[in-house]
Amino acid sequence: MTTGTQTDIQANGSTVVATGERTAAHGTETDGARPRAFVLTGAFWVVCRNPRYLEELAARGLRILLVTPESYREQAQTCRKDPEHPASLIDDIAYVDGALDQEGSFTPSFVSGVRAWQQRYEITGAYAVGETLVEQTGLLCDTLGLRGPGLRATRVCRSKYLQRWYLDGFSPVSVVIPPARREEAALAELPYPVVLKPATRHSSSGVVAVSDAAALRSLLATYPAYETVLVEQQVTGQEFSVESLVQDGEVIFASVTRKETTESHARTFVELSHSVPNADADAERRLLEANRRMLTALGFRDGIAHAEWRTGDDGRPYLMEVAARTPGDGLLALYHLATGRPLEPEIVRIALGEPAAYPAPRRWTRQVYLEHGTGTLEDVSVDWPGVRPVWVADGRMWPEPAPGAPEDPAALRAVLVLKERGARLAPLASSDDRAVTFLIDAPSPAELDALEQRVRAAVTVTTGPEAGDVG
Repeated sequence: MTTGTQTDIQANGSTVVATGERTAAHGTETDGARPRAFVLTGAFWVVCRNPRYLEELAARGLRILLVTPESYREQAQTCRKDPEHPASLIDDIAYVDGALDQEGSFTPSFVSGVRAWQQRYEITGAYAVGETLVEQTGLLCDTLGLRGPGLRATRVCRSKYLQRWYLDGFSPVSVVIPPARREEAALAELPYPVVLKPATRHSSSGVVAVSDAAALRSLLATYPAYETVLVEQQVTGQEFSVESLVQDGEVIFASVTRKETTESHARTFVELSHSVPNADADAERRLLEANRRMLTALGFRDGIAHAEWRTGDDGRPYLMEVAARTPGDGLLALYHLATGRPLEPEIVRIALGEPAAYPAPRRWTRQVYLEHGTGTLEDVSVDWPGVRPVWVADGRMWPEPAPGAPEDPAALRAVLVLKERGARLAPLASSDDRAVTFLIDAPSPAELDALEQRVRAAVTVTTGPEAGDVG
């Protein structure tokens, strides 16, 4: 085993370090040629939660390069030393600095780290596994002439207010409030109720419904002074997402996911369930057509798109936001259970310019997040034959349940605990606050609904008082 380290000194004096351990199994440089490599980007734990990307690339003999935020350095270095962990397949890592709520802040260190790699590798493909570095990955693909969604798509998909600008015909009424214009914003003229959204965050962080101008003015003061926010008319109606595989600008697969959120009983919009496929055929037809036109407007070229929509009272689909990367939560697992085939190999094929295809769903699947009380997480139990909760906090691997045949009985596939014992449980203000989830599938929608209720009754989340509480 050899260890390589490369340090690139930036103009501001800080450093970006790309350091990796390579094994002979990954291939070696011969006759002076640079080894072929593929760049994955995103949060380290998101990449490891989807190990098929790593396995697909390793099977092709490609060096695997990862760009991830500096905050994951210790975790990544530990996992890569474990030969049983998927991270052991990664050849090199560049750790970059930035903040999700500051636009473009990751770009300087991203460029610095990737330019260092260009001297050592022939980079043949790149893909953003998570939201964090979508825009920077688009720049990389454009610079090297690689297949990707395209500069417009990757830039617009990372900015909620640019989505409203470029995709105005699909959007609700909205106004952009830059940091220096909060005091002069004409808030009284907005069509209340509205939704306040930070422009660059994800996971529903900071997204809140507001009923009047006074409440909006007060809430704006709580956001960081440098943060741009979007205020838009609240669209009431069922929420969906559309997952699309696009190759050479053509949609080669698209499917609608039905969603439920905390909106039904709170001012927040944290997702509580995903159902694949959607059972409403009429809504699906309208959503797929609107989604196709939206991707065309973005100039989306190659990759996977995850777009969130709402159908208004008039039946019209309204775009909430669109992402140029893999869908989050357990949606990849749901598609595997629904179709019998994983999505990741097709995403890799698209990124490498290979022919790709994906089948229609054949089973009904659902992921459910359980709401919980506040306090300290003590335990999670499941009263179900053959099923025990799997604790997957801090980047531990999610299990990969095998998909059933189309007519197999309804099944509970997994119960996952997303936080450590002793973690503080708070009200659900963002996706990161969720603690327990389960995956189910069935041969019909009715059987899926019945199974969900049985599983809810079988899972117990035990909480205790927070430190300092007096019992």
